[in-house]
Amino acid sequence: MEKINELTSENIVQQNIERLKEIFPTAFSEGKLVVEELQALVGEYIQKDKEFYQMTWAGKTEAQREANKISTGTLRPSKVESKNWDSTGNIFIEGDNLEVLKLLQKSYSNKIKMIYIDPPYNTGKDFVYKDNYKDNLNNYLELTGQTDVHGRKFSTNTDSDGRYHSNWMNMIYPRLKLARNLLKDDGVIFISLDDIEIANLRKICDEIFGEENFINNIIWEKKYTVANDAKYFSDNHDHILMYVKSKEKFEIGRLQRSEEMNSAYRNPDNHPKGVWKATPLQAKSGSDSKFQHTFPNGVNWSPPQGRFSAYSSNTLNELYNKNEIWFGADGKSTPAKKTFLTELKNTGVVPRTILTFKEAGHNHESKDEIKKLFNSGTFDTPKPTKLIKLLQTIANIGDNSIILDFFAGSSTTADAVMQLNSENGGSNRFMMVQIPELTNENSEAYSEGYKNICEIGKERIRRAGELILTGIKDKKEIDKLDIGFRVFKLDSSNIQAWDTSVDKFEGQLDIFAENNGDHIKANRTEEDVLFEILLKYGLELTLPIEERSVRESKIYNIGFGSMYICLSDIIKTDVATAIGEWHRESSEANPSVIFKDSGFANDADKTNTVQTLRQAGIENVKSI
Repeated sequence: MEKINELTSENIVQQNIERLKEIFPTAFSEGKLVVEELQALVGEYIQKDKEFYQMTWAGKTEAQREANKISTGTLRPSKVESKNWDSTGNIFIEGDNLEVLKLLQKSYSNKIKMIYIDPPYNTGKDFVYKDNYKDNLNNYLELTGQTDVHGRKFSTNTDSDGRYHSNWMNMIYPRLKLARNLLKDDGVIFISLDDIEIANLRKICDEIFGEENFINNIIWEKKYTVANDAKYFSDNHDHILMYVKSKEKFEIGRLQRSEEMNSAYRNPDNHPKGVWKATPLQAKSGSDSKFQHTFPNGVNWSPPQGRFSAYSSNTLNELYNKNEIWFGADGKSTPAKKTFLTELKNTGVVPRTILTFKEAGHNHESKDEIKKLFNSGTFDTPKPTKLIKLLQTIANIGDNSIILDFFAGSSTTADAVMQLNSENGGSNRFMMVQIPELTNENSEAYSEGYKNICEIGKERIRRAGELILTGIKDKKEIDKLDIGFRVFKLDSSNIQAWDTSVDKFEGQLDIFAENNGDHIKANRTEEDVLFEILLKYGLELTLPIEERSVRESKIYNIGFGSMYICLSDIIKTDVATAIGEWHRESSEANPSVIFKDSGFANDADKTNTVQTLRQAGIENVKSI
């Protein structure tokens, strides 16, 4: 039986090395990467001159290293704060998103279809998490008051700081680097921001996602009123940067036609195809710059100078014979093609680079949504659900996709996902990540009992889900809609780590003895360890989990037989027998079985357990 010595997040550096070895085996000598050889293989010369185009800032190297570090943390389940735990596919994670993104690397790599984030805008008043790269997990536990009795406060990033922009860039860089790994090949990321850091963000995203995968800088009209007290301009828009993982594999979603768009279509000649709109016959490009055509009614036409005909002469005659060319009311005007609405209804409309408040909502609307749910303004800067729903359509979200927001705030994204599912019958899932930033003691949220932003986000999902259900009349649709979520909280590993320094070694032995040789921390539950194992093995956190008991031992069946786990303190061969019988009910060919090593009274029990599982056709047996 193989022993699992440690549970850590994905080792991204080692993963990258293995990929390079597969593609460029000659770039390695005695296991070491030869950079010059790699550059030669991709046809590049070594850059001798230090003066070349690059984006850099104070702390960038450390931020790059941080994105590649592994995490020794875990995500502990909180059933009491969850909703519909056993049936939901949605997740809310409370913790520093940098560490959480590291922990999600194994389980959700290449699985996220869409990411939307609304990070701090760096106005000088926003909270900006200043990472302590030396020990980021402990830094988080201290900041949230979990290990520091003084409960240190989160800080802001003021423009008087000598590294004002660098601090923000060091915060966002490793998070985006890790986020890219989670995107599917046809995945897309949207990032909301204002003018302060948009130029820096664009360069960072060009580096991480590739300039070639930039789609657009979308302008969202966030206000419908004019601020007449503005010194220069009324600030009426935000930016939404849109990048994809691969332009070659991404297909943009088209938007629904509005009644206003359809109103431009008429039928003055009572054409049997219905209403139509006249569209030009010319195009921007072509091959014949001297094209001319005479229609059967004697009208001569040639495209304007610098333009080309969009159709051949044969096609123009065919359109004429079908009465699909319009020559104006007098029958002699410049010809145009009749484009029928019936031909466009199923194609949708290409998104525009400007999203108006009428189609995407505005700030007042988003605050009204919060007031409707909470009867007060519990959150100051939410985004409207209409905006996030529109972005989901643009992202071309398919059914059963995962939408991630790791600056979740009040959980607008979760609300929008549930709303859109209720409207189109979809079954898309959300994953929210939010650090428990404390609410202001003078705020409405604090007075109503919400001590941190996570509490607001979780409660919004609960209330929004119930509100959505009230608008559904079909019971089948009600039963289908997922308005639940599993709550997890970032914490240190459940496994007791050994500290072999001389001054602490004796204390470590005492702890180990008190726990009867058990490496699992005394204050952690079986379910805590269970989900750490899922993260270790790259299994999703919402997989179905069944339980069966054999005497005093509980057995967990993960994902309909893909893994069996027993973390009991007393493990006998009857546990293995029960797992073998359970395995016969499954179609899984090669399941894993994991035991707690200290649960075996002796080596004989361990050996007999392994042999019993082998007789049932299970070979992959490990222990922690």
